[in-house]
Amino acid sequence: MSLDLKKAGLDKTKLPKHIAIIMDGNGRWAQKRGLPRYLGHQQGMRVLGKTVETVLAWQIPCLTVFAFSTENWNRPQDEIDYIMTQVVKQYDRYAPELLKKGIRVKVIGEQTNLNSEVKKVIDRIQALTKNNTQMTLVVAFNYGSKQELTAACRKAASLVQKNVLTIEDITPETIEQNLYTFDLPPVDLLIRTSGEMRLSNFLLWQLAYAEMYFTDTYWPDFSQKTLIEALKAYSQRKRRFGKIGDRNE
Repeated sequence: MSLDLKKAGLDKTKLPKHIAIIMDGNGRWAQKRGLPRYLGHQQGMRVLGKTVETVLAWQIPCLTVFAFSTENWNRPQDEIDYIMTQVVKQYDRYAPELLKKGIRVKVIGEQTNLNSEVKKVIDRIQALTKNNTQMTLVVAFNYGSKQELTAACRKAASLVQKNVLTIEDITPETIEQNLYTFDLPPVDLLIRTSGEMRLSNFLLWQLAYAEMYFTDTYWPDFSQKTLIEALKAYSQRKRRFGKIGDRNE
């Protein structure tokens, strides 16, 4: 499909500034085809590349994707090993392209229990792209929102303990400043694939006022057409942020 916004039937003024995607259904996509689960992740990587290309072309500033959750350690070990290996292998393939296209990569999540090779790749890609300004790609890897919020509260409590803050000084802004996403715009649109309708411990704070779009499409089948459908649905929503809308709405 075309990367032209008008041909896609989209209004640039009604696009979100920050999209978050729960890329769900890789394993089920593969199993339905009688394939090993890792091939679903392989196809999912290709789809992610195409999605990033589209988001960049449409000048949407920020895309956050849920790549690996803290709960995913409960998956089969061979599947986990494949994902970790791919993180390392894909660096050489994608790093030059990300740099050339001006995409900043930010990885959020707990790194302490990742192996040293994965940690090195995460550090390298963030350092390589830190000055890029065309778009920010946020990869939630070994991420859990409850864990993120717990850590943010602990940081605030530590400041109280050190007499830097009082309890009364702690505000929502205090918590936000201690989240992984402190330097990102609020999430405007959440997309979840595979027909599941839950947040799965993903960006619980950041999604407070986000619009949500659920599709039955498995992530490996996600296409520009599916993204357009989500963006059209978003553009028709009335975002009130707790305020009263027009009486006729």
